[in-house]
Amino acid sequence: MSILIEELKKEHSEILAKLEEVKELGILSKEGQDKLMSLEVSLLAHLGIEDDQLYPTLKKEAEHSNSIKDTLDLFEMDMENVSTIVQGFFEKYSEGFSGMDLDKLSEDYENLLTALTKRISNEEESLYEEYEALNRP
Repeated sequence: MSILIEELKKEHSEILAKLEEVKELGILSKEGQDKLMSLEVSLLAHLGIEDDQLYPTLKKEAEHSNSIKDTLDLFEMDMENVSTIVQGFFEKYSEGFSGMDLDKLSEDYENLLTALTKRISNEEESLYEEYEALNRP
C-alpha cells in the first residue's frame, strides 16, 4: 500500500474514532462539543491532502480511462452532498450548542455521522483502490 493511502486511511480511522467519541461523550457535553469542533480542523486538513495528492493523479488518468472518469464524476456529485451536510452542520453550530432543539441537534449529528461514514467507506473501497492500481510497479 502506498504511503499516501496508508496516511489517508489512518486519518479516516482517526476521524471515525472522534465521531464515535463525540457520540459516547454526548453531543451536549462540553467534552463532546470540543471534540466535535476539533474534528472540523481534521476534516479540512484531510480534504486538503486528498485535493493536493490523490485527486490530481486520478484526474490525469481519467483523461484516458472512461471507467475512472465515471467513478470520479460519481464521487464529485457525492462530495457536493457530503460537503453541504458537513459545512451546514459546522456553520449552524459554530457558535455552540446551548439553547438548541435537542432532537434537531441529534438528527443533524446523525446525518453528519452517516454522510462521513458512508463517504469514507466508499473512498476506501473505490477511489483508493483505483489510486493503488495506478501506482503499482
